[in-house]
Amino acid sequence: MNAPLRQAVIDLDAYRANIDLVREWMDPVEVMAVVKADSYGHGLEPVALAAVDAGIGWLGVLTVGNALRLRSIGVGDEVRLFAWQHDPDLDFRDAVDSGVDLGVSGLDELERIAAAVDQRIARVHLGVDTGLHRDGVALDAWPALARRARELVDAGLVEVVAAYTHLAETSDDEDAAAVDRYRGALQVADELGLPIPIRHAAASLPALTRPEFRFDMVRMGSNLLGMPGAPGVSASDLGLTPVMTLRGSVAKVKRVAAGTGVSYDYTFRADRETTLALIPIGYADAVPRSAQGRIAIAIDGQRYPIVGRVAMDQFLVDVGDDDVRVGDTATLFGTGEDGELTVLEWGQALDVIPEEITCRIGGRVPRVYEGHAVDGRVSAYLRGEPQ
Repeated sequence: MNAPLRQAVIDLDAYRANIDLVREWMDPVEVMAVVKADSYGHGLEPVALAAVDAGIGWLGVLTVGNALRLRSIGVGDEVRLFAWQHDPDLDFRDAVDSGVDLGVSGLDELERIAAAVDQRIARVHLGVDTGLHRDGVALDAWPALARRARELVDAGLVEVVAAYTHLAETSDDEDAAAVDRYRGALQVADELGLPIPIRHAAASLPALTRPEFRFDMVRMGSNLLGMPGAPGVSASDLGLTPVMTLRGSVAKVKRVAAGTGVSYDYTFRADRETTLALIPIGYADAVPRSAQGRIAIAIDGQRYPIVGRVAMDQFLVDVGDDDVRVGDTATLFGTGEDGELTVLEWGQALDVIPEEITCRIGGRVPRVYEGHAVDGRVSAYLRGEPQ
């Protein structure tokens, strides 16, 4: 049977197994499953619903829009949705009314959130910048933010759910210094009479490697998807399974003579008579031009190198004299169990992190969801049924 031109297969059983394993490692610390950037290219709604079905009680969604999208498909108030990147002109009213937890990176954001309170108290996580210089207020502005937050708590407008920071992951010493600054900010809040019920600082890598950074909750994204962030560590080393497999079909095969130039600029010329197979996936689908000469894809368990320039919609592989035919399945990356590279190996070959690869896979590559975990709410969502 002919394979589809292109598809990304998402194994939700693997995702749930990864969740179970990571939660076991982190116990008793709470795990927030981060599903930003369309769940790192794996699909926001199915992955988030699978996480909830697996017992996850916190989802990190980045934006209010994504939080409201998940509320609209049936993710109820029993699941906390944390959004921390806000449009400067965002009206927070729908977010507050929908019980979305809002990251706060400054006094202005806090005031706008408080002004949006109508039907229910706003839930906020106060961000402190400990050295990454992205989210959160600078340390010298932290006392004013904490003081104003306490006033809004007393006024019944705001509930301070947590204080959070994000680490630069530059070195153990620099991360430890950042955590010390975070602890100092927590001490300031305590001295100002502002209780902080939940503390979260560590994302995937430091949460794995530095237990003392875990506090009350960790934010996990790539680990749950089988893309560990620890240098030199594969998913299989940790017992995790890559969740996405990227596949295409062999669309054309062509026999060429020795010396034949291939694709744009003839950056490859056949050194012998050989067969070329065309795979209809290109740089519009996250296969960069730099993959030429660095990446091999698998057909029937055998690896074949990408040759010639990767084009927008296709690339070629040199299959030699092997019996490769139109319609055969080409696996670009997956679990590694059938001869293919993993996405982590792609990242190592291309000098990028695996998340960069999966996030760039565009919408013309259909996501196909597999596994028993598709049952229930995921299946209903995929069928378009109301939640």
